[in-house]
Amino acid sequence: MDSDLAEAVTALKSAFDQRKIPVQFGKAQPSEVERLRKSIKVPARFRSFLGEADPLDVETVTPVERVRFIPTAKLYDEQIGYAVPPVAGANPGDGTPPPNPNPNWRKSWIIIARSSLLGDPYFLDISKLDAEGDCPVFTAMTGTDSFKPSLCASSLQQFLRILATAMEVASGFGEAVLDDDDERTFREQLAPRIKTIDSAALRAGHWT
Repeated sequence: MDSDLAEAVTALKSAFDQRKIPVQFGKAQPSEVERLRKSIKVPARFRSFLGEADPLDVETVTPVERVRFIPTAKLYDEQIGYAVPPVAGANPGDGTPPPNPNPNWRKSWIIIARSSLLGDPYFLDISKLDAEGDCPVFTAMTGTDSFKPSLCASSLQQFLRILATAMEVASGFGEAVLDDDDERTFREQLAPRIKTIDSAALRAGHWT
């Protein structure tokens, strides 16, 4: 794991410690990670993340969102019907491919997390890989006729940083149910922090 990614992971772990929220990271087996590289083309930096910080039970908590990461063991299954093409015989006793529930889904998108509040996916776009084997993270609202991706972070490293920062900002709001004014205040406090991490993500508006 390179130093920038390691620092982002450390910041995320520290945010969980600060909030006293239980979390479990592990280390994925190299053979598991290699299978994901071959089957769904998991990029290098995310493979490094899984190898050193497999998110076995990781869910960030803020007043406006909960992001639950998908552990290595469940990543392939999470793609079924999305990035992974349907396979003949996948329907028991049928022999026909299952229908794709989202025809707008691209093969270059890899789901790495979901919103525990809405079920919306957070996904890498491996068609936009950089020299370090990293790529942007997007989300999109499910259950609608139009599927419009929204940028969450320009890279995995920045995504982890934003989540850690959001957790830190959320620590000042306690655990009570917040009203609209509290949520607006949270977003206003988060915005300048995101700007220093990833100005493109701030402009996209997903977090604010």
